[in-house]
Amino acid sequence: MEVTEKVKIVISIASLVAATVLIVSEYRRRKHQSKQTSSLSSCYLHSELKPQFGFKRVLADNSYSGFKHLKKLEDVSSSSSSIEKSLNCHPYETEITVLLENPKLEFSFLRGEYLLEMNDSYVWVETELKLKELAETLSKEKVFGVDTEQHSLRSFLGFTALIQISTQEEDFLVDTIALHDAMSILRPVFSDPLICKVFHGADNDVLWLQRDFHIYVVNMFDTAKACEVLSKPQRSLAYLLETVCGVATNKLLQREDWRQRPLSEEMVLYARTDAHYLLYIADCLTTELKQLAIDSSSPDDKFHFLLEASRRSNMTCLQLYTKEIEDYPGNAAASSLINRHLNGHGDNSTSFVDAKFQEFVRELCAWRDLMARIHDESTRYVLSDQAIVALATKQPTTTEDIYDAIAQADLAIESPSAVVCSHLDDVYQMTQDKLVKLDAILPAVLQKCLGSDGTCPISIFNYSLLVNFKTKLTSHRSAPKQNGNKNLKQFTRKASRELFVKKFSCKAPVYHNCRIYANDGRLLCYCDRRKLEWYLNRGLAKLVEENPPAITLLFEPKGRPEDEGNDFYIQTKRNICVGCGEGNHYLRYRIIPSCYRVHFPEHLKSHRSHDIVLLCVDCHEVAHAAAEKYKKQIATEFGIPLFVHRVLDSKEAQGTSSSMDQESTGNSEDAGVSPLHLRTAAMALLRHGNRMPSSRREKLLQTVKMYYGGRDISEEDLEKALLIGLSPHERRKLERKKGVSLKHSVEVSHMDKQENNNNDTDANSLVSLVEEQGVEVPAGSEKDVNAESNMVADDSSNGTSGGDGVTELNDTQCNGNTLHQQNSKLSLLGHGPHGKQIVEHLLKEYGEDGVRDFCQRWRQVFVDTVHPRHLPGGWNVSHSGRRDFGEFSVYNPTKRLSAE
Repeated sequence: MEVTEKVKIVISIASLVAATVLIVSEYRRRKHQSKQTSSLSSCYLHSELKPQFGFKRVLADNSYSGFKHLKKLEDVSSSSSSIEKSLNCHPYETEITVLLENPKLEFSFLRGEYLLEMNDSYVWVETELKLKELAETLSKEKVFGVDTEQHSLRSFLGFTALIQISTQEEDFLVDTIALHDAMSILRPVFSDPLICKVFHGADNDVLWLQRDFHIYVVNMFDTAKACEVLSKPQRSLAYLLETVCGVATNKLLQREDWRQRPLSEEMVLYARTDAHYLLYIADCLTTELKQLAIDSSSPDDKFHFLLEASRRSNMTCLQLYTKEIEDYPGNAAASSLINRHLNGHGDNSTSFVDAKFQEFVRELCAWRDLMARIHDESTRYVLSDQAIVALATKQPTTTEDIYDAIAQADLAIESPSAVVCSHLDDVYQMTQDKLVKLDAILPAVLQKCLGSDGTCPISIFNYSLLVNFKTKLTSHRSAPKQNGNKNLKQFTRKASRELFVKKFSCKAPVYHNCRIYANDGRLLCYCDRRKLEWYLNRGLAKLVEENPPAITLLFEPKGRPEDEGNDFYIQTKRNICVGCGEGNHYLRYRIIPSCYRVHFPEHLKSHRSHDIVLLCVDCHEVAHAAAEKYKKQIATEFGIPLFVHRVLDSKEAQGTSSSMDQESTGNSEDAGVSPLHLRTAAMALLRHGNRMPSSRREKLLQTVKMYYGGRDISEEDLEKALLIGLSPHERRKLERKKGVSLKHSVEVSHMDKQENNNNDTDANSLVSLVEEQGVEVPAGSEKDVNAESNMVADDSSNGTSGGDGVTELNDTQCNGNTLHQQNSKLSLLGHGPHGKQIVEHLLKEYGEDGVRDFCQRWRQVFVDTVHPRHLPGGWNVSHSGRRDFGEFSVYNPTKRLSAE
């Protein structure tokens, strides 16, 4: 009986355990299924509400349909043919044409006394009532200034996030996110031909206002167009603000996220500045245009220049916004990526690998384009070009590998994006269905995202994609291209880039790979033909080979490259971009910025070619941006600012130097004035002093007086102040600019010319005399070598040249409260003084090892930024850069001292 009971207990326990196992397994299965379904159906848009999703009416959606422009009431009431015509014509073409044919030349931008300074009050317009009040206010004005701020990263087409409007009395900031659907209230004001709207560089603003609000600008005065007519040296708004108004602005704020609310105080100040001064700038430029006409030889052309500026401005108003419609999704981006990859890949890839790579790139670009339209994101936010190349190259086979490949390709940004994380399975499916045509994959992806059971919210931006997408795919090969009228901005950008390449890229091969041998037959270096000819013409070598040329030295050189661990100099070098391999064009790039390098000891510099590489325009832009960013880090780390803070008149500095030497803190920080502020104040007073409001003129005079110790100043003092902080080259360049008369700088210029003539002799010798063990001086680099040799030669002097005080303005407060003696040839407006102080600090605290470590840091920045794949053999981050000087070396310090 006891046995029977025990058996029953065991059976019961076993049954219970089995039931528990079944329940747990079923629970886990359902939980896994639920998690899997959730991961496939979740989209970040369900939890992240984007500001533009609150818009009730969108004129330019993300579909493949064209943009429909405004039809005026008279067009609607006319015939159907007229309506059809209005879709392709500017609705206010008639009004603008009248202005082109009969321009209103009696501009009156200011009335009475005008207070140029901005006060703390402005009007924030965020309600429809305030917008109506603004429209009523503007309708009573004859002229007002306008500027806009855009956001494009988190939107496919971009949208206007803020409009700044300024009258002579008030500044208005219009919150176009809150008032997006009511912005048509301002339409009559902007299209009124009796009211002049002042913009700066309005080509994009005009198109954006049409795209977002059907606002068309009629009667415009563009200050950038006026700069073109006047042949100004620069045409940016920042330049006009500094030279005309004496106001500095931080243009980096233009890239801020203008969707944020509330705006920071810094962003509000920046936004107001861009519009507040437009009326004053326009008035000054108009005066210059009229004066230019009066000074012209023909009295009949009195209004010619002003008429031309007006005509160019109103021609901008005739632009029409068009959506860029490709013949197939992502086709342009794919073609560009493929071409760049093949150019950088060289001949290492087979046609099979290239075809496979190209097909996957086209798939990813098409998918990225579709995802960007669905989620209203920019394509660069969805998936970067670097990530697409990485995926197409590695061909990952799992979702984990896909995620890692994207993350590694985009180390500098937040990656992968929320779009990729939400739809990672789409990318995985493309890697598996390799034989399925793209025309079949994309409709399935679209249906899954926006279909009846779609995972992504349907918004006003993407609702019409389902209708247009199928037609787009089926007709993309046979239908004619719909983008015959290419966007003017895109065309201009391409032309500008081509012009830059043509003007600044090297005109001939840099590396000739000629060889120099020692008299024992050992290879010393590869170099260019000019270097060989120098040795041959002086009887210091004999020619041993003709193609390619090679010489043997007839004297014993000092050392060997391999003895110094510098194998780099005995390697051949290709004339291609070291970053991507582009061979059609390239520019020289200095890995270690010249502002530091020119101050290195000769034996750590000596103009060697290790840190001068070739980069294409695109890689050069990336490297330069990273270098400028790293300079700021260096300035913060060492506590040495990038720019000189304050300057004093030399006599004033001599009078106060003793007291300032005694005090390391306190009043020394208040001495002098910023060289940039000093020059802009002097420029504004010379050009517009008589027409300025008295309060503004007095403020600028106080700025100049701070430099001269508070004494009264004359026009001669203003002209001298205009030269403060400039190197001789910069002074001569300024004198050549139109509209600047420097009558009192002739003596200074003559002195500088004599000094430069003396330095040019050394510089020419420096180009010719080259190092025995292999300094490579690339062809056409005379300008670089001359510039550096002048700087180095100047450092050996005491930095003073006497005279009338202009050239010995060297007492400079560079680091808060420390006075430094700056060389007269060293510009105080660039990074030269900063670089000099950094190098001096390194040598004082760490010796030459500090300079070498500093160079290695810059090389690492270059490598981490550009990811160069085509560096010459022997190039490395830890390169020493040191060299010994032979008997014939122009860099030998003893030889230089004897020459002096």
